Amino acid sequence: MSNNKKIPKLPIGFTDISGTDFEIKKKVIKTLEDNFINYGFAPLEQSTFEISENIGSFIADDPENPMADVYTFEDSKESITYRYDMTAGLARSYAASYLDLPSIYKRYSVGDVARREKPQKKIRLKSFTQADCDIIGNVEKPKANAELCNLIADSLQKLNFSKDEFKICISNRKIIEGLINELKITNEKQKLAVFRAIDKVSNPNIGIAGVKDLLGSERRDKSGAVTKGANLSRDQIQQIIGCLDIKDFKKLSTVLKNPLSREGIEETNKLFEILNYGKYLDQINFSIEKVRAINYYSGWLVETEINLPNFGNGLSVCSGGEYANLIGSFKGPSTPMPGVGISFGVTRISAILSEIKKLEIEEKNPVLVCVMDKKYLAKYYEILDEMRSNRISSEIFLNPDKNMGKQLTYASKRKNSVAVICGENEFKDETVTLKNLLAVKGDKNLQVTVPRKDLINEVRKIISKNN
Repeated sequence: MSNNKKIPKLPIGFTDISGTDFEIKKKVIKTLEDNFINYGFAPLEQSTFEISENIGSFIADDPENPMADVYTFEDSKESITYRYDMTAGLARSYAASYLDLPSIYKRYSVGDVARREKPQKKIRLKSFTQADCDIIGNVEKPKANAELCNLIADSLQKLNFSKDEFKICISNRKIIEGLINELKITNEKQKLAVFRAIDKVSNPNIGIAGVKDLLGSERRDKSGAVTKGANLSRDQIQQIIGCLDIKDFKKLSTVLKNPLSREGIEETNKLFEILNYGKYLDQINFSIEKVRAINYYSGWLVETEINLPNFGNGLSVCSGGEYANLIGSFKGPSTPMPGVGISFGVTRISAILSEIKKLEIEEKNPVLVCVMDKKYLAKYYEILDEMRSNRISSEIFLNPDKNMGKQLTYASKRKNSVAVICGENEFKDETVTLKNLLAVKGDKNLQVTVPRKDLINEVRKIISKNN
């Protein structure tokens, strides 16, 4: 037998969550789900694995190796992929059951996804939780898109982000796509490289200078690593950069004359008209550089950025857009079914809220019933059952051979709220002694003895005081 010890660590980019961080994540999910339901979305629990051929990979940076950024496995005679987002799986799910669904299908899903990302502690992981909302059907697009914009703003405010702490950036992929067509860029791999380059404008490590390099032959970062570029001509690069420099949305219509760009501009105008009916218009900005690197997007796009000192500007927490042809890949091109959706980064939002401590959570620190004498075990369990029947989180110490000091040391590590201490005198006098384990130093009421019949009320008083 080998004497080598296993090292108790996780793979890079994966993490465990416990304690307050776990409670914050639970509250984030609950807040989002409640708001999704409030906006008329119905839940769908999606499979974590899909047949690889069905969902492909729309996130790969290397078109020569499209599955390089996802986790794919051989299972019996099938190749299966762990989901990298919720949208590709939704397309499959909808295509399989659309005849049983309403003509406009609004669904939300919450779950983990996994990607072969370059991790950054807490903010970018290889496995993380998303909460998605999608609308599928032949709808008036500006109305559906406005609904999702309003949902984003409303949800973030319900998570206690103030208006000046986030902005919702919208664009339309057709605007840049029309320019690409106008510049006679016809190679599909080259087009994708252009979109992926533009999408990095807001990355502080890349910026506009790095985007110029990515539109050219290559970009070399500080470490010396080389990323192949779109290999455009100097004139093509200048025209794209010139377009990205236009910050005034109205000016775009005077600069871009091609039909597809004009279509994207007109769709954006109509969206702003609908947004004007709601109360979140001042949270929404047009940002032409938002093109989204996931290549199933086809029209309206959104990316929501958090602006906080500890996290810098431009950290994305919710993004999405329209996808016109994704479901058609299952139903057939003759029967397309457009969709639009958004995805909240639950793990990232939770990490931010944990850091800035703006989300109040109710921590249920259980009450500990100490065992001073095993001959009273039946009475200790009576106390335990009474508290649990009254919905007071509670536990009994499970090793009665340990002395009171050891039991209270356990309670401290466990973060128990109250210790119920009963020995021979308490049982004789029909009293209980309650020790406030979370009391502020110097509190004179650290430990009290009360009548046994007042146990529930007195425990609740202490718990309420601690909260």
